[in-house]
Amino acid sequence: MKIPFALLLVLAAAAAGWFARARWVTRTPQSEPQGTAAAVERRPKYYQSAMHPWIKSDQPGKCTICGMDLTPVYEGEHGLAAEAGLVTLSSNQLTVIHVATSLVRRQPITRTLAVAGSIDDNDQQHRVLSAYVDGRIERLFVNHLGAEVVAGQPLVAIYSPMLLTAVREYLTARNSQGATLSASAAWRLRQMGLTELQIAALPDSFSSTNLTVEVVAPMTGTVVAKEVYEGQYVKEGDKLFELADFSTMWFLFDAYERDLAWLQPGQVVEITAPSLPGRGFTNSIAFIDPNLREDTRSAKVRVELPNPVVADEGQSRRLIRHRVYAEGRVRVVTQPVLVVPRSAVLSPGRQAVVYVERGNGAYEQRAVTLGRAGDDEWEILTGLGEGERVVTRGNLVLDSQAQLNADSQGVVLSPAGRPLAETPRLPALNSAQAAAVREFLTLADRVRDTLAADDLAGFNALAPQLHGAQPKLTAAMRDSAAWVAAVATLGAVSHFDRAPDLARARQQFHAFSLEAVAVARQARAADTNFTGLKIYQCPMTKRAFPGAPPKAEWLQFEGPVRNPYFGSEMLDCGTEVKP
Repeated sequence: MKIPFALLLVLAAAAAGWFARARWVTRTPQSEPQGTAAAVERRPKYYQSAMHPWIKSDQPGKCTICGMDLTPVYEGEHGLAAEAGLVTLSSNQLTVIHVATSLVRRQPITRTLAVAGSIDDNDQQHRVLSAYVDGRIERLFVNHLGAEVVAGQPLVAIYSPMLLTAVREYLTARNSQGATLSASAAWRLRQMGLTELQIAALPDSFSSTNLTVEVVAPMTGTVVAKEVYEGQYVKEGDKLFELADFSTMWFLFDAYERDLAWLQPGQVVEITAPSLPGRGFTNSIAFIDPNLREDTRSAKVRVELPNPVVADEGQSRRLIRHRVYAEGRVRVVTQPVLVVPRSAVLSPGRQAVVYVERGNGAYEQRAVTLGRAGDDEWEILTGLGEGERVVTRGNLVLDSQAQLNADSQGVVLSPAGRPLAETPRLPALNSAQAAAVREFLTLADRVRDTLAADDLAGFNALAPQLHGAQPKLTAAMRDSAAWVAAVATLGAVSHFDRAPDLARARQQFHAFSLEAVAVARQARAADTNFTGLKIYQCPMTKRAFPGAPPKAEWLQFEGPVRNPYFGSEMLDCGTEVKP
């Protein structure tokens, strides 16, 4: 019974195999299973332009800029990275931050310079009348300040034995008809202060009983100083009167170094004075002093003003009074140049940057070289082309995003948008250069300390000294062109206006601190004596002042951290930044 059962099992297995094979052979092609590779289909994450990496889409298509087919980027792959400093925003983000752009164009720059000074008398028509001989003042013909005198008018009568002797000698020589002796005596009288008209009138006006001689006004003008009284004895050289010609006045104002590029003789100045409400004067610049004052880095500019005579309560006087305060406006229009709105430029000190629209929500950080600053525009020397569009609103947000993008990749960008590691190291400092750098940075640290102490008055008193100290620093670097270029940029940001509040003071300090920190970094790299110089960074400065960046740096020579952007509110907010 075992053998037939085994045979039955073999026959059953053979039948099952035949049935399965017949079923496989007769199966239709549509029912054939796909291979393993075909069963797993690769799906693109997104599509990207090879020429413009910031152009991305979740659907196949063409680049909206160049028209090329978008390249698929699959799961597990990385797309093309955009260049450093490039920021891309979605349409929703553009709407939220209200990005606005403006065309780079060629047009004249208009600059209105507001100046202030005083109106003084014509320096070329100012005289001091001194005693030519010793004597006693017997009579004063002009006895008050402000008196109007004319040339040849008697001012005082003086008793002088020396002068009386010389007059009598002249009359004797003239009567004796000795021409040579008479001419010699007349020459001596001129040395003693008598005019030609006085000498010619002596034979008719002077007698042997005369005891005084008159001293007359040498010019027509106004008495601005009187130094003598009747009965006073004077010696040769003593000051008697001071006279000024007020027929032409000089409006003198200080032009700071940064404004001299806008000024030239012949430009029209509109002048007003609080002492003459409703009155205005217009004339052109007559002279610009070529010598700058070292303490203020400014030069005197002169405008000449005719000063008419007016009636004042029955008396005549000059319209413009002496040494009154006045203000002026100089409106300058240049030839057409390449310009962008001032709001488009970030960091106008060491390295100015703008954000250029690249299309489809992409904005490129671009370093530019600035020329002159107008009322509403910056002149662009290099970095932009006519017809490009630059961001005028929302660029601070774009700049913050560019820094965040760089931080996420472990890269620190310089103000020019390139990795900080690529910034060239400057030559070593000699002892004089190191001392000059330390002196300037110490002053910068003191200014920083006033803000850390919330001391607005101290800031306004100390910060202007930075503008005067910068030329001395530049002069110390004259043997190194690289260092001269590095510190010269401090001049553009070291001129501080008087801050009305701490927010404005911190805003001005931030622009300066960017450049000061850059110099400090170079000093630490070039000289071991600066290794103790500390650089701190606050990561919360966005609310320190209007338009503030998310984070900002400053320098300190000593710890602990003292935050200039918040003062007592968050004095210890900040961490030290290592090189």
